[in-house]
Order: sequence, then C-alpha cells, then structure tokens
Amino acid sequence: MERGTFGAERFGVGSLKGRHFIEPLNFSVEEMEGLFTLAGKIEENPAIYRDACKGRVLATLFFEPSTRTRLSFESAMLRLGGGCLGFADPGSSSASKGESLADTIRTVASYADAIVMRNPKEGAALLASRYSVVPVINAGDGGHHHPTQTLTDLLTILRLRGDVKNLRVGFCGDLKFGRTVHSLVKALSRYEGVSLYFISPGELTVPKYLKTGVLAKNNIPYTEIGGSLDTVIGDIDVLYMTRVQRERFFNEEDYIRLKDSYILTPEKMALAKKDMIVLHPLPRVNEIDMEVDSDPRAAYFKQTKYGMYMRMALLLSILGGNNA
Repeated sequence: MERGTFGAERFGVGSLKGRHFIEPLNFSVEEMEGLFTLAGKIEENPAIYRDACKGRVLATLFFEPSTRTRLSFESAMLRLGGGCLGFADPGSSSASKGESLADTIRTVASYADAIVMRNPKEGAALLASRYSVVPVINAGDGGHHHPTQTLTDLLTILRLRGDVKNLRVGFCGDLKFGRTVHSLVKALSRYEGVSLYFISPGELTVPKYLKTGVLAKNNIPYTEIGGSLDTVIGDIDVLYMTRVQRERFFNEEDYIRLKDSYILTPEKMALAKKDMIVLHPLPRVNEIDMEVDSDPRAAYFKQTKYGMYMRMALLLSILGGNNA
C-alpha cells in the first residue's frame, strides 16, 4: 500500500491533528466537509483503515448514561485498530470519592492518546480541555453541546438529501434542553438557504441566545410553532424529532405534563413530503410511533450507522493515522 493512502491529510483534515472538539464551530465548514469525505471513504472500504490507529488508546469517560455515543466511539476506535479504556458510570471512578474533574483529566491523559467525555454539567468539556495534554472530544455536556452528533446529523442529511444547503429543517420536541438541537442549529447557521422551524411547547422553546445570537447574526430565517406539528410538516425537508428529557427537569409534574406533547404517527407522515427524512438522535421514548419505523423516510437507524463512520473519521483525523 502506498504511504499516506489513508492519511487524513489526503482528505483536507490533517489540520485537525491534536485539536480539541468541544462545540461544532470549532471546525470550519471546509474541515467538516473533509471529515464527511473521509467518513465516506471509510464506509466504502473499511478494511483499509483497520490498522490506522494501531497502538493508540482512546479513553471514554461517561459521567452520564449513553448507548449509541459511547459504543459508537469504542467501535470506531476498535475498527481503526486502537484500544479503549474508561468508564460508563461515574460511580466506578474516583469522582465518587470527590476527585475533581481537573485531576481526573490530568490522570487519564497520562494513559490515553485522546479523551471522549460526557458530563451532565454545561461547560465541563471546555474545562477538561484546559487541563488535558491530549485532545478532548465533547460527547455531550448537559444541555449545551453534542458536536459529534451534529457531524453525524449533517453526514446523514448529505447522504440522504445530497446537500445541506437550501433545506427547510424542522426541530420538534424539547428544544430548550436538547443539546443535539443546539449544536445542529449552530452548524446549520453556516449553510446558505437554510430555514428553520421550531415546534415545541412554550416551556421548551429554543434558547434565546440561539435566536438572537446565532440565527440573527447569520440572517437565518426561523419560525416558532407552538401548535400542532400537522400545520407545518408538509413544508419540511428534514424533521428532527427529540424526546422530552426527564433528566433535565427539576419538577416531575412538568415532565409528565409535557412528555407527550408531540408524537409522530403514520397519519402525520401522510401529510409530509415524499422525500422528507426523519432524524432522531435517540433514545426515543414514545415521540415516534414504532409504526413509523417501516416508512422509508425514517432515517434514525441509518443515522446511528453513519455515526460510527463519522467518529472513525474524526478519531483518525485528530489522532493522526499510521501510514502503511
């Protein structure tokens, strides 16, 4: 094999080596496009990349529950030939003894070449990056950001819609606490011709800083809808469903009152465009009827597979692949 065949530099993402990834705007549009290209190459011929990160170690520190994100990162690293260590429960770490996040990060950075961390506190990933001598990747910090899910979402849109530009994207459900929503809105604000629809109960509307800051600054048109999804679903190209997150509520009564605000059913899908796609970061509770799963426009399980390839591309670029 020719030297550099699977090097990240070939796809315009060599500049990502050694960098942290805390929020989606850390990378330029061009750098993200390079990652999408590399993810596509990995998907086409994964065998070429099976030793790309041989000898490297990824630490996954999950202070909050996760299935898809943690396992897709670990699967991605293993498929690149690297190794994994870490924890999926903070109770099994020294955090349960009162160890500070700074000390945890300093320690783990001694054992690993990169750290993936999920933490329930906003800003935790940024704090971790300030104490780490190895790259830190934010796998979700409270209701703030989830940038690798955003890369996954954009890759899915590209694969299934062909482009991100000039799309009408609807976000439905918990838009106040949904970190996947916040990250994707930020990323979409850099694409031409995008218009957004925010469908949510009044108590769960998208944060003001996104509307008055990110969207206004980039002249992105948006519409807030507090009523039925039926009124707008026929205009949308991409529908991004989210669950109402029990863990973000201080009051159980508020959660129970709001949790069934929006449920996507086959009847609602009948009102949508024939080429609309439905995304969901998962897990779902009951906001998407299981009968919708058989609809060809339901793309959320394809989304999970794209997430693994996307994280393989990200790890390869940040760690710097071993050339054959």
